[in-house]
Amino acid sequence: MNKKVLVTGGTGYIGSHICLKLFELGFDVYIIDSFINSSHLNIANLKLINTQKKKNFNNKIHIIQGDIRDKSFLEKLFIGIAKKNKRFYSVIHMAGLKSVTESTFNPLSYWDVNVNGTINLLDVMSKFDCKTIIFSSSATIYGKSKKKFLSEDLPIKPCNTYGETKATIEKILSNLFFSDLGKWRICNLRYFNPAGADPSGLIGEKFCLNPNNLFPYLNLVAGGKKKFLKIYGNDWPTRDGTAIRDYVHINDLAFGHILAMNYLSSNKSQILNLNLGTGNGNTVLEVLKTFQKVNNCEIKYVFKERRIGDVTSLVADNSNLKKLFNWSPCISLSDMCRHSWNWFIKNKSTL
Repeated sequence: MNKKVLVTGGTGYIGSHICLKLFELGFDVYIIDSFINSSHLNIANLKLINTQKKKNFNNKIHIIQGDIRDKSFLEKLFIGIAKKNKRFYSVIHMAGLKSVTESTFNPLSYWDVNVNGTINLLDVMSKFDCKTIIFSSSATIYGKSKKKFLSEDLPIKPCNTYGETKATIEKILSNLFFSDLGKWRICNLRYFNPAGADPSGLIGEKFCLNPNNLFPYLNLVAGGKKKFLKIYGNDWPTRDGTAIRDYVHINDLAFGHILAMNYLSSNKSQILNLNLGTGNGNTVLEVLKTFQKVNNCEIKYVFKERRIGDVTSLVADNSNLKKLFNWSPCISLSDMCRHSWNWFIKNKSTL
């Protein structure tokens, strides 16, 4: 196999796990990353994992540092591939900013990086006749829906800037698809809550001392780097008063991208909107208790006021994805907690 796949944001948390799957399947992977929210260490560890599995894909890993807002940078990359009489088999697009809270207070950066960057990427892809893309979207585009399970046909009503940028990119992709019928193959994967880490403990979510996501915070408190976990709201209309989210193991999520790419390549031109989640929701307290139990640790917590832009519940109706791709989540919440802690223990010295 000599199929070249371009992965934007490929050294980040989600991107590194997707790249690992691509390497294992023998794809020739080109990774674009600005390294603003990721680390070169992930690349070294990807190579180490492959070595441990007695596979050598070092000649199939191409790291290109750059920003997708720089169109000339993107064009040079595509020109270089074209000179070899090749083109990219597919683009998996994950580059972007991702904090709901930060987006509320710094909206211009989110519109610039997420939307302007994507427009540049799509323009260059179109110019070089590369018209297959899997986009890293988000369940936040559904906003404050009161449905128990969120299906893809719900109204798109994001309630924060991050969600607005994701919804806007999906709209751009839709416009592009219908402007050039029969040419584009597009899949918008609407992530719910990625969690966990590769079981090796060599790649995982980058550490920072003030994370926005639950699992990194659990690790920091359990590991003595934080005194307590802040739980935002204990008055949500849920079974224990804390918000409900659909947590999907990062390796299950990564495999979903491979299936999406294979599906697009073997079917006619189309645009898909698909939820990528387990279909099961857990409250913050349920996750906390599971984490404590499987990792034999204690996590102190305090309740805080709800955050701007948060919603009560986000749980996927994933029936369309399961039907199209024959996909089902394989990894449990307990293993998400176990793998996340394993990553932290092996890498906490980098904090």
